[in-house]
Amino acid sequence: MTVHHLNQLLLACSLVLLVAVAAVRISSRSGLPSLLVYLGIGIVMGQDGIGGVHFNNAELTQLIGYAALVVILAEGGLGTRWKEIKPALPAASALALAGVAVSVGVTAAGAHYLSGLGWRQALIIGAVVSSTDAAAVFSVLRKIPLPSRVTGTLEAESGFNDAPVVILVVALSTPGRVEHWYVLVGEIALELAIGAAIGLAVGWLGAWGLRHVALPASGLYPIAVMAIAVTAYALGALAHGSGFLAVYLASMTLGNARLPHWPATRGFAEGVGWIAQIGMFVMLGLLVTPHELGDDIVPALVIGMVLTMIARPVSVVLSLSPFRVPWQEQTLMSWAGLRGAVPIILATIPMVNGMDTSHRIFNIVFVVVVVYTLVQGPTLPWLARTLRLGDGQEAADLGIESAPLERLRGHLLSVAIPEGSRMHGVEINELRLPTGSAVTLVVREGKSFVPLPTTVLRRGDELLVVTTDPVREAAERRLRAVGRGGKLASWLGTNGAGGER
Repeated sequence: MTVHHLNQLLLACSLVLLVAVAAVRISSRSGLPSLLVYLGIGIVMGQDGIGGVHFNNAELTQLIGYAALVVILAEGGLGTRWKEIKPALPAASALALAGVAVSVGVTAAGAHYLSGLGWRQALIIGAVVSSTDAAAVFSVLRKIPLPSRVTGTLEAESGFNDAPVVILVVALSTPGRVEHWYVLVGEIALELAIGAAIGLAVGWLGAWGLRHVALPASGLYPIAVMAIAVTAYALGALAHGSGFLAVYLASMTLGNARLPHWPATRGFAEGVGWIAQIGMFVMLGLLVTPHELGDDIVPALVIGMVLTMIARPVSVVLSLSPFRVPWQEQTLMSWAGLRGAVPIILATIPMVNGMDTSHRIFNIVFVVVVVYTLVQGPTLPWLARTLRLGDGQEAADLGIESAPLERLRGHLLSVAIPEGSRMHGVEINELRLPTGSAVTLVVREGKSFVPLPTTVLRRGDELLVVTTDPVREAAERRLRAVGRGGKLASWLGTNGAGGER
């Protein structure tokens, strides 16, 4: 490659990134996961599109896809709040293990008996599409106000279920790898245990080190955090464990460790995560050949129908019934099993292993992901409202961002009052914030002023609240309680606890 070729490559990549960034606005307005927009960019650039780029390197796609998935899981883990996910861990684990097993079996049976696929093909497709995608789940669910148990369960499931599915797909795609089913179950359990142990250990050691070693520049902390997360993946994989589970748990440990310069770290992780998503989805769009999909559309639609209408609901009901999850939440979780890049990446494993029918498997998985993401993504908000899990009052929850004031041992909270919030019409002194917290500034219609105790808050206001570290969470709970219940909200009532009722 010459410098001229490098210049051309940099221009093309920067233009793709700019188009992808602009497309995020379109996807956010339509409710579609951005992955579909990025896949579309790749298809347009591909050999059947206007770009005419010929790309068929499945092995390179798989390698880059794995690397991108590591970054995406790291970003998702860093943004996962332990207090929200902790109550959901048993249910999420059941969905990621027992639920995946049920989904694989039901989907494979449908693919075999309804679409005429061989059992090996059917089992591989069932395993591939049974994994929910972390990027799709994180990007869609964090825009929909839901009870914390629902959000926590779905996010944890998407972080956990990649590991057993990867092991299963690799085993089914490798001739002679699976001799007895119980050996495979034991192998999955062992790899998950190794990955979990390494992820938690690396995350704890990394957090301890970052809190006790003063780095010379704040910009080094985000780099160190991402390096620790990638280290967890690499160590887990080299130890014959689940690297994906290791990176997710290590990142979740780091994300809840109150590290220095956390806002900068979080912003850096989000930026790297977006780049990983864009690059991965565009490459997957390049790999697919649209004119070859015709014969596989009908089988893909049948398999997707079985997965969406039977396999996923059955797996959710069987997995969550012991936890007494209300039927409304089970219904939403059944519909929110979003697929994305992970199934498409896993579909390259048979191609790399040289299976005869690998291209058909890839095409079927691609159609399933695109079609059913088009159906599920935009309808999730409507279903949440219909089930009274995301009604107008819930949607009016406050947007609160926190930045640490390290030398003062405090936090600066930025609070946005949305339309429909019951904080509208409340006076400052009626907020009854805990001692150690105070509203220091109000921004209204582009103008800022220092409020009086009798200042009445309005929709669209933005507040700056300074709070000491010991009462930060109490202040957030109180603000959310007033936002949901108005001035009569009980002191630190449960209505402020992140979606609980």
